[in-house]
Amino acid sequence: MWKLRSLLGLLSLLLLCASVGLVAAQGSRGSSKWQTLSGAAPLVIARGGFSGIFPDSSFYAYSLAVQTSLTNVHVWCDVQLTKDGAGICFPDIRLENSSDIDNVYKNRRNTYVVNGVSTQGCETKDLTRAPNFDGTPMQILTVDDVVSQVKPPALWLNIPHDAFFSQHNLSMRSFILSVSRRVIVNYVSSPEVGFLRSIVSRFRTGPTKLVFQFLGPDDVEPTTNTTYGTLLNNLTFIKTFASGILVPKYYIWPVDNSQYLLNYTSLVVDAHTAGLEVFASNFANDAPLAYDYSYDPVVEYLNFIDNGKFSVDGVLSDFPITPSETIDCFSHIGKNDTVQSNILVISSEGASGNYPGCTDKAYEKAVSDRDRTDVALSDFSNLATDNPDLNILNGIFTYNLTWSQIQTLKPAISNPYSNYSLFRNPKFSNEGNLMSLSDFLAFANNASSVSGVLITIGCVTSILQSNKTETTGIGLQSKTLVYIWHHILVPTSQNAAYLAQKQGLGATDAVVDALSKAGYNNQTTKKVMIRSSDSAVLLKFKSSSSYELVYLVDNDVRDILNSTILEIKKFASSVVLSKGSVFPTDEAFITGETAVVPKLQAFNLTVYVEYFRNEFVSQPWDFFSDAYVEINTHVSYMGINGVITDFPATAAKYRRNRCLGYKEVPLYMTPVQPAGLISLMAPKFLPPAEAPNPVLTENDVTEPPLPPVAEKAPAASTGNGTTAPGPTPANGQPSLLASTILSSIAVLLAALLIC
Repeated sequence: MWKLRSLLGLLSLLLLCASVGLVAAQGSRGSSKWQTLSGAAPLVIARGGFSGIFPDSSFYAYSLAVQTSLTNVHVWCDVQLTKDGAGICFPDIRLENSSDIDNVYKNRRNTYVVNGVSTQGCETKDLTRAPNFDGTPMQILTVDDVVSQVKPPALWLNIPHDAFFSQHNLSMRSFILSVSRRVIVNYVSSPEVGFLRSIVSRFRTGPTKLVFQFLGPDDVEPTTNTTYGTLLNNLTFIKTFASGILVPKYYIWPVDNSQYLLNYTSLVVDAHTAGLEVFASNFANDAPLAYDYSYDPVVEYLNFIDNGKFSVDGVLSDFPITPSETIDCFSHIGKNDTVQSNILVISSEGASGNYPGCTDKAYEKAVSDRDRTDVALSDFSNLATDNPDLNILNGIFTYNLTWSQIQTLKPAISNPYSNYSLFRNPKFSNEGNLMSLSDFLAFANNASSVSGVLITIGCVTSILQSNKTETTGIGLQSKTLVYIWHHILVPTSQNAAYLAQKQGLGATDAVVDALSKAGYNNQTTKKVMIRSSDSAVLLKFKSSSSYELVYLVDNDVRDILNSTILEIKKFASSVVLSKGSVFPTDEAFITGETAVVPKLQAFNLTVYVEYFRNEFVSQPWDFFSDAYVEINTHVSYMGINGVITDFPATAAKYRRNRCLGYKEVPLYMTPVQPAGLISLMAPKFLPPAEAPNPVLTENDVTEPPLPPVAEKAPAASTGNGTTAPGPTPANGQPSLLASTILSSIAVLLAALLIC
């Protein structure tokens, strides 16, 4: 899609695709009734262009926004005046906040009063400047430049500081009236009542609409000397000089102190009753969302435009591609809408982005590879020991606990990005009770909707299929088919051999026995899949069963030899790869693509890729902090057969994506060009080159046969039902590493797969 290798390539290719694809998209929209004031679809307003990726109000930002958004996208320009009266698009009255002015014009800072607040900086009224994309030269654009060079479908001019410029003998009113004679201005907004009232008579007729912008509820509007919160109660007054209002999104959907949604306010309904359009601001993919949204910006947008109660008339976003796809691809989708993509969606230990795993309440929403339980705080913390065979220090191992002991523990949700202060659903971080494999298999076998199970050994998996109605927490529901997998034992390739030889535990035998007792060997309706990174495990299953076998490549690789693929085919029919083995990255920028997926598929191997997560820090910048762009690029561009995700609801929503069924897929639902963004960087701003990933060879996938299960003496008892404690560290306190607690969990972790 985005041929970002040169700006010329981006413009020429994307303009051609947009003119064809989006016409088709609009023709497929149907006549769904929107709950906006006009009944038309909400507008997408690109704040400073695509300011989530490129410098705000730059040529790159505006151009990318036009190429990747709806055909009627409105580009937003914060108008500032220069000393000579030129109107420029710049996000802040202080130039140093979004430019390199401190390097170009040293010692030019002054102190000014802006809306009653003393502010120090280099103001736009003093001079002009040239920003960059971290070193890519780009000039500041005037309003006329944006119109002539970018040619946006619609223009929104925001006037944030009329009173300030008036104090310095610069007339924003004169500028707006002048520019409106030269170009079509669709919207003019301002947080100042006086400015809008001064121009309203000139725009009673014509294409330009005036919008009053609300700041914080306790901020004071300079003309009326009244807080914006007070003005919100007088919508009839605002209607005398404006046709709409622009409010921060929390005016409509407030959140509590814990970042969970409160009930929506009546603002949108009240404003529509008063004849005012309502536009919501402060949308950005790379900002923390209310936990109710599960880090999915599309779910947030749907809550503002398609909630069954009301719809805002437009959204102001730093990432306009996401509201564009939300409006055209994901809105008004019912539970019975056609599935457009037949990829297999495998939940990583369940919807582990929402709930802890191994529980009766959320067996399908299990945690990923961090803390599994509260064992570090339990009475078993003195069982922490080192295991040099597995290279684990201070771990509490499940083979040192009984099932009854494990059942006393609380599961704990995974927080893989806590170092970024991004936490998952803390209100439900310890919900539910742990499940055993036999309980899980019995549940699967007794459910009429279950079609199979998938089990992982040495990071093994189990899979089941059922119908489930899922609630988002804000009244939106979707019916999906789900697969559930179980993980057994520890996530390293040598674990099965270690447990057999050193602990007297036969992992493969235990799984075969459990499946047999649950009745899976005597039926043909339920499919069984076995996954492992240990070829010896898969070979043992191949010799004793007809299960489908899945090989896990547990490291990033840049290539795979044909001879290696032939070796894999001896023990597996499917392969799981990491995202880095498909699109390698360097400091969160994609550096290219590998041929691993097409090579495996050429040998008739099915390919799944892990892990897809909603948190924006998990995605390379090339995917625009949008989980749907990331999934779509892997599926549509690389052709993978399935995704493994912590957030299966996101992948399930992608599969019903309406845009995939259009005759011409719109630009916001086409794959990105690998290495597109990094090619636009100035050489000195390129990330340092990293060592290439290895090539997967035959030696990497061959393992010695599993040893026979060793006889093991019963563990010594302490007399109170626990096994003997491990050695205590020299300081007398157990030292636990979070990443190794329960690293060899013997209870099974449940997870979802949606197909």
